[in-house]
Amino acid sequence: MDATTLLANTLSTDRALREDATQKLELFAQENYPSYVLSLCQILVNEQADDSIRMSAGLALKNSLTAKDYTRKEEFHQRWLMTAEDLRVQIKQGVLQALASSKKSVGNISGQVVAAIAEIELPLGGWSDLIRIMLENISTGNDTLKQSTLQAIGYVCEATDPVVLVSQSNDILTAVVQGARKEEPNQDVRLAAINALINSLDFIKENFEREGERNFIMQVVCEATQSESSDVQVAAFQCLVRIMQTYYDKMRLYMEKALFGLTIAGMNNEDERVALQAIEFWSTVCDEEIELREEMIEANAAGETPERGSYHFAELALSDILPVLLWILTKQEEDYDEDEWTVSMASATCISLLAQCVGNPVIPLVVPFIESNIQNENWRNREAAVMAFGSILDGPDDMVLTPLVEQALPTMIQMMKDSDVHVKDTVAWTLGRICELLIDCIQPEVHLTELVSALVYGLQDSPRIVGNCCWSLMSLAEQLGPAVGDEVPTSALSVFFEGITTALLQFTDRSNNEANCRTSAYEAISALAMYSANDCISTVQRVVLTVLDRLETTMAMESQILDADDRANHSELQSSLLGVLTNCIRRLSRDISQIADRIMTVVLQLLNNQSKQATTTEDAFLAIGAMTSALEADFSRYTEPFIPILCNALQNPAEYQLCFIAVGLIGDICRALGKDAAPYCNNLMQLLVTNLQSPVLHRIVKPAILSCFGDIALAIGDAFAAYLEVVMMVLQQAGSMRADRDNYEMIDYVNTLYEGCIEAYVGIVQGLNGTAHATMLLPFLPHVFDFVHFVATDPNRNDSLVRSIIGLLGDLAETFEGQLKQFFMQDWITALLREARTSRHYSTSTKETSRWAKEMIKRACQ
Repeated sequence: MDATTLLANTLSTDRALREDATQKLELFAQENYPSYVLSLCQILVNEQADDSIRMSAGLALKNSLTAKDYTRKEEFHQRWLMTAEDLRVQIKQGVLQALASSKKSVGNISGQVVAAIAEIELPLGGWSDLIRIMLENISTGNDTLKQSTLQAIGYVCEATDPVVLVSQSNDILTAVVQGARKEEPNQDVRLAAINALINSLDFIKENFEREGERNFIMQVVCEATQSESSDVQVAAFQCLVRIMQTYYDKMRLYMEKALFGLTIAGMNNEDERVALQAIEFWSTVCDEEIELREEMIEANAAGETPERGSYHFAELALSDILPVLLWILTKQEEDYDEDEWTVSMASATCISLLAQCVGNPVIPLVVPFIESNIQNENWRNREAAVMAFGSILDGPDDMVLTPLVEQALPTMIQMMKDSDVHVKDTVAWTLGRICELLIDCIQPEVHLTELVSALVYGLQDSPRIVGNCCWSLMSLAEQLGPAVGDEVPTSALSVFFEGITTALLQFTDRSNNEANCRTSAYEAISALAMYSANDCISTVQRVVLTVLDRLETTMAMESQILDADDRANHSELQSSLLGVLTNCIRRLSRDISQIADRIMTVVLQLLNNQSKQATTTEDAFLAIGAMTSALEADFSRYTEPFIPILCNALQNPAEYQLCFIAVGLIGDICRALGKDAAPYCNNLMQLLVTNLQSPVLHRIVKPAILSCFGDIALAIGDAFAAYLEVVMMVLQQAGSMRADRDNYEMIDYVNTLYEGCIEAYVGIVQGLNGTAHATMLLPFLPHVFDFVHFVATDPNRNDSLVRSIIGLLGDLAETFEGQLKQFFMQDWITALLREARTSRHYSTSTKETSRWAKEMIKRACQ
């Protein structure tokens, strides 16, 4: 069957035919990739072919070149590069030819294919004439070709590393700005040019540094906000948002001359898409200025001068933009999709950011709006007033907000019985904000009875209101209850605890989870249990029994699950129940031992169920982790049936989150059992080392595995000697990993990897300390000191990393005393300890660790 027929079948309404065609195309790509991509390219350029099939061919061609998953993407890139040069040239010529198609949709997908190939070849010096050819296309009189090519340039700029395109930035920018000018009569061409400009902003930094060029670019974009085409206006405001994000430091003149007025007019635009982008502009200004303020605070704390300063655009424009935003709050939709982003939502977000950015000055501008609308007959005005109030609770000083909140709180509580569901929803959200941010405004003897009653009453309302009521109850529990681990006889919430918990349990005894309301209610129960005082223990124990009953019921219902939706709902319910169980175990600690057998029976039965979801297993593992901490050595009676399940999880590296939790659980079990964990360590160590070498396992798990070696060594002591040589070799390999100085994501990962290594070294040193096998470490210590020296002088080191290596040095000194004198006498160790003790960049904990390590090393060198 030829590729055209297969592509047509992938669009069929017949599911079996569609799936069969998809499988055959995948097989075609695997068995004969050159023929596959050539066939797709030939279909794409064929003007006589059906448009939908051409589009499918273009999409399939693009998807054969790139992927979201990094590993697959690299595989696709290598596959393309290994394809014969003449065939690659033929395909590149074909997709460039398809840009000129009279069908705009075909030109668009062809541009995406061009970008996918460019992302592979341009960084390697390939396809050197691409930009020249596209610039020539733009200079033609063919508007369709100009539009497709500008779109392609935009896709190339988006997909390709900016560094690769810098040398051609002048030519690209000239062509793009030419197409975006108001003199361009074709608005589709102008739109494509502005979108291309948005994607090129990262690599035209040098152009933006030059005032003349910058002025021209800003003029073109500002003029585009006044286009007769709404699509062009939207894109122009999107471009201004990106410019503000990228070039805030250069915006002072343009804000004064044009942007204040343009964006305020944009917010008033009848087209909501334009208004949304104009509002987003001011949200972006706030984001930038909040970040600049944080940078200034950090610099001042370090005694340094901040690299950049704030122009306080938000504060200067406050009196002009805030009234517009408050007016837009009243433009709510009667019935809107939860996933839909409306102008009133955008406005509320912007007001919230303004409050965080500017602080107290928002209050005198917002309070009159609240007072004049809070009792308005129109629900939109009432809801807008409550939304405005809730939006300014984070930012202004507590002492300024407190009298306002105390005055408004009785009204807010009363409004939980408003006749309109939109108003009640926002009231519940605002009460949650008060509980989270301004708990001191809630006076238990004055407000708590009414507030709790209103929130519990809200559980009978619509699912979205239930979600906000649950969030409020969670915040109340966290703010009014004792800190985790503290034992207090009672709390302000104790008198309401049983009533709230009972109401939540009644609510959760339902089959549906619309708007995640059931999940929210279970999360509230979890929080109440976690932050409960001692006089609520009996209620927490009853919650455990109810949860176990419900878990048993869910397992009995397995045979009634009919489809994927049922399975997802069932899995979510089990995860919620396990989440509550875990928090109850943590709260009850040793008291849980009375029903430990029943808990472990239920959880092990759940884990042995073949139809369970990976997320359910993760949550069950977390519950077992809590049991190990609560029972400690008494957990040993459950180890035998559980270890095989744990090993199965470790043998499934594709489910990396499950693997991550499983690795942490090994550490929990080792800490609980101590030397009694030794019989299980052969299998576990073998699986951990295998996973470290797995190309499939997500890298996030690997630092946790390294750290886990330390947990095992600390638990089993001298029995770890059997694994020492393999583990030390693995740690040496991990410690030799380096990150490029410009790759910040990789720097963070490598730092995490180093911390995992150090935690492993610490566990091994402490585990072997005082045993006959401690001397087995001596041959490995020169490398350990080299590694510590590297980390100590690494410019990317952080406080946590420095504290870890200093702790390791102290442990080595304590374990080996005078045997390592020659290592400890090195100047860099003295310098490291001095810096950690005296530099203001390090935390108190690091300074204390350094003082202790200095004393240990001093004793070792005597």
